Amino acid sequence: MKNVYIAGHNGMVGSAIERLLAKDADVSIVTASRADLNLTCERQVRDFFASQSIDEVYLAAAKVGGILANSTYPVEFLSENLQIQTNVMTQAYEANVKKLMFLGSSCIYPKLANQPISEDQLLTSPLEPTNEAYAIAKIAGLKLCEAYRRQKGADFRAVMPTNLYGPFDRFHLKDSHVIPALMRRIHEAKLADAPEVAIWGSGTPKREFLHVDDMARGSVFAMNLPRSEYDAVAPPESAFLNVGTGQDCTIKELAETLVQVIGYQGELAFDTSKPDGTPRKLLDVDRMRRLGWSAQVGLLEGLEASYSWYLTNIEQANDR
Repeated sequence: MKNVYIAGHNGMVGSAIERLLAKDADVSIVTASRADLNLTCERQVRDFFASQSIDEVYLAAAKVGGILANSTYPVEFLSENLQIQTNVMTQAYEANVKKLMFLGSSCIYPKLANQPISEDQLLTSPLEPTNEAYAIAKIAGLKLCEAYRRQKGADFRAVMPTNLYGPFDRFHLKDSHVIPALMRRIHEAKLADAPEVAIWGSGTPKREFLHVDDMARGSVFAMNLPRSEYDAVAPPESAFLNVGTGQDCTIKELAETLVQVIGYQGELAFDTSKPDGTPRKLLDVDRMRRLGWSAQVGLLEGLEASYSWYLTNIEQANDR
């Protein structure tokens, strides 16, 4: 039996990992709510690790949000994420945790990266300005993982997911990512019998979307690999793996699919005064495929399941 701590277990990614690990009889899951453990407080994190016997850590805790939130609160996105990452990794190492998996974000890559984006394109040109603070924090976390591997020999790993969606996503109209924001907007337009619904941007940027259950499977798969296999594909100087589907679509195509799933009869109105963000963001997932992993949930299937969850949990989802 191994004790596995999931930092951020109440979030979308952390809860998906918890659901998956709960099926494993050889895993005892360790969690702590935000009220009981403030991950930005070094003392609390040190005391927590000292009081537990933890074998593995999934570091899914982070301050997250969409383009507007990132642009409006760069101090919080940078400082809070730096504190969380540094505290958890430092204390995990000091407590002799055997493995740690850091969950990053594809926003770490340059705005105009070559497509599809391979891991070696990190830090080759400027970032997308609208989420620069969050991206820099995630890059710092990734580099800290690499430093622990090279200098200390720690088995700290990292996965970089593409855009995620699914149960326990944040559906706040201003602070959420594109799928939950569009899903809520189109759903509310349907209820109001509105003739049109506003979509931010031109609709032309292309994005790749991964269901959070696939992200959980990919993270656990990468964590459970023998170290020799992981190191062979993700060496210490580039110690992370892209996790995605290898397929993308335009925001317009995404919105049209959501209209179909939700059953909205009105029109889509694209507001070109709002930012588009990165023109395209498709991950090269060759490393994960070579290891034997690929995504299982198709976009239409995933959106239908997500909308069903949203309808069942609408009050909770809108308040997240």
